Parts: sequence; structure tokens; C-alpha cells
Amino acid sequence: MIEWCAAVPAAGPWTSWFPAGRPGPGALAEHVRTTGHGHWWVDDPAAPRAAAVTCARHAVLAGDPRTTDPAGLGGLAHHYVLAPDRFLPLLGAAFERIVPWERMIWIHREPGRAARPAPGIRIRRLNGLDAPAVRGLGDDLAWITESWGGPAGVAAPGRAWGAFRGPRLLSLACVYFTGSRYEDLAAATRPGERGHGLAAACVTALCADVTARGRAPSWTCSRDNHPSRRLAAAAGFRPEQGYVHYAVGAAAVRGPVPVR
Repeated sequence: MIEWCAAVPAAGPWTSWFPAGRPGPGALAEHVRTTGHGHWWVDDPAAPRAAAVTCARHAVLAGDPRTTDPAGLGGLAHHYVLAPDRFLPLLGAAFERIVPWERMIWIHREPGRAARPAPGIRIRRLNGLDAPAVRGLGDDLAWITESWGGPAGVAAPGRAWGAFRGPRLLSLACVYFTGSRYEDLAAATRPGERGHGLAAACVTALCADVTARGRAPSWTCSRDNHPSRRLAAAAGFRPEQGYVHYAVGAAAVRGPVPVR
């Protein structure tokens, strides 16, 4: 596949391949289209028959897999890939391993349970001056900034709430993928600060912002990630549907370097 620009034309087969208004990973294509964070991959820019959208090490495939050489998927190595079953033979040929991962989509249905952080903890919206505090979460939690290109993107107004002790950011909830109907949220807390309701307080506050924008918050997590499921339930999310994506390894076939 050839890497294309993020600003794809409004018309084309992708309007049916990646329909708008879907929750969870379904919002990824809208996020890339509207924010410019991420990439489009196509088999043929002039007449696409298969495409992938990638952002923050997540990928969604659509179209006809018969038109794609396994070597053309090398740019998706070490991604989490969501694809129809018809793509599985192609994925199996393209990567050294593919591991199915059962996931859940939750939708915000009711107010979250009130969380009362300890004295000295302040829950507030982030702003552009908070990028250093987000960066201070460290490499282990840096994944939460990837869908916005880094700490500065997450700290932009309207995208995140944080729990602070003085200037130190302890927990963060942010919009991870934003769509026209749903905004998919994520949260991360420093290991030593977990279990004190900080993430729940941040997520609950962010849900109010998303709702005020006329959209619905969604939440995705692994089926066996019980801490994430408890957090979602505490914040007022309810399970909507399950899905499977695939953690893929290194490319099994060496192909040409993707065009950038």
C-alpha cells in the first residue's frame, strides 16, 4: 500500500468503507480526516480498491483484500488492526504473527458516581500550558498522547481533564478519537496514584464536556481488562458491543519502502 495524505477528498469509496457516526474504533477514520493526526494507505491512489487508516498504532482496513500484496502492508507492522474476516488470510501472509484480542465498546448512558479525590488534589481542564505536565507522566503512559501527536496536542483546550497535586499531573482523561457523533475517551494514572478515584473524576468531568458539545462519549477496552471495565461502569458507561482486533507483529514479507 502507498501512504496517502490525511486530507482525503470528501467523495470516494471510503465514505462507505469508513462510515461516519460510529463509536469506539469506528471513530478513527473521522479523527484522522478532521484532525490530520494519522495516515491513509491505499493500494492505488488513482482508483483505490482497498485502504487502511492508521493512528496511534491502530489501523482499520476496508475494501477488497484481493487487490493488495502482503508486502504492501509492511507499514502496519506492530499495529492493532481492525478488519473484516475477509482480510485474515492477507494479514496471515503479511505478518509473522497475528493475535486476536477481544475488545468491548461502551457508551455513556447515565451520570457517573461522584468521585471525591483526597484533599490537595485538584481536578481541572487542561490547557496549552499543561503540555510539560503531560510529558511528565513518563514514557510508560505516553501512549495516551499518540492520537494527538504528543503532549501539546492532548493539552489543547477541550480535549482533556487532569488530577493535579500542585503542578504534578497524577491522572489524565482525554478524548482519544473524535468523531461526528461519538468521542472515544481514554484515561491513564500514575501507578502509585491508582485506586483513589482520580481517573473516574477526570472521566466524569470530560463526559460532561463531550455531552455539552452534542456528542456521546464512548469507551473501549479489552474484555479482560477489569480495572478499565470498573472505571467505565463508575463513570456511567454501559457495554454496547464486542469486537475483535488483531495485534500484528513484524512484517513477514519484505516489500518496497512505502511512499511518503
